[in-house]
Amino acid sequence: MRLPPLGLLLSLLAATAAVAQGPAAHPPLYVGFDRNEYPGDETLTSLHHHFNFTGYWLNPPPGAAANSWTGKRDTLLQADFGFLVLWNGRLDAAILKAQSSGTSAATLGQHDAEAAIAAARQEHFPPGTILFLDQEEGGRLLKEQADYLFAWTEHVARSSYSPGVYASGQPSPDGPGQTITTAQDIREHVASAHLPVVALWVAQDACPPSDGCSLRPPGLARSGTPGAFVWQYAQSPRRPALTQACSNTYAPDGNCYVPELPGLHLDLNVASTPDPSHGR
Repeated sequence: MRLPPLGLLLSLLAATAAVAQGPAAHPPLYVGFDRNEYPGDETLTSLHHHFNFTGYWLNPPPGAAANSWTGKRDTLLQADFGFLVLWNGRLDAAILKAQSSGTSAATLGQHDAEAAIAAARQEHFPPGTILFLDQEEGGRLLKEQADYLFAWTEHVARSSYSPGVYASGQPSPDGPGQTITTAQDIREHVASAHLPVVALWVAQDACPPSDGCSLRPPGLARSGTPGAFVWQYAQSPRRPALTQACSNTYAPDGNCYVPELPGLHLDLNVASTPDPSHGR
């Protein structure tokens, strides 16, 4: 099994150390955005006034038939953006459908990992880039979800790239009086099965701990996931049940925008590096 690159290990150790040291350490923070559709070349100068990095889909994002990010890496590099490189994973229903047709969840995960690796190479992302698997469904992973996800991350770990997962950091019911987050469940799987290191990009837009649609991001330690590599702290549109306390930070339509681009809704992220995927 291939060990994670030194850069990834050092970054993960740095993130963990920053959490352990607490607020007094004041680690640097970098803000990024992500969205399903490429924002357009003409928006990049304005976006870079606010953001250090951007999400970058390797395949069609959720609900889309095509991927408008394809071929845009060089353009974003010239605009001085770092990257969060993302692969849209399978929903549970799709995994179950494949299993009913004779394809195991693990085989499907390996197949999708191969496709993600090929797409990353096609987009000229360098060796060591962290590829994040988009795990959209929250709560404790079902068996087939875990089989798919860890087959994907293990296969990526054997390549020249490194594995990461975008997952929920929002607590979900997990038995009487108990809660769990998907990120916590993934970390427990990794530790118990001695699986390759997985960088966690956590989604937790509830207010608190998030302050909502703000370009002054909260510290990573507030995400609720110790050692989180990236925290998505605001989503567009906002989820009303979770964001009532910070609803005034969003536009009236519930989306998050920057002043110069009022028609371009965004999700907001914070990281301790301006290039969280090491994709430059």
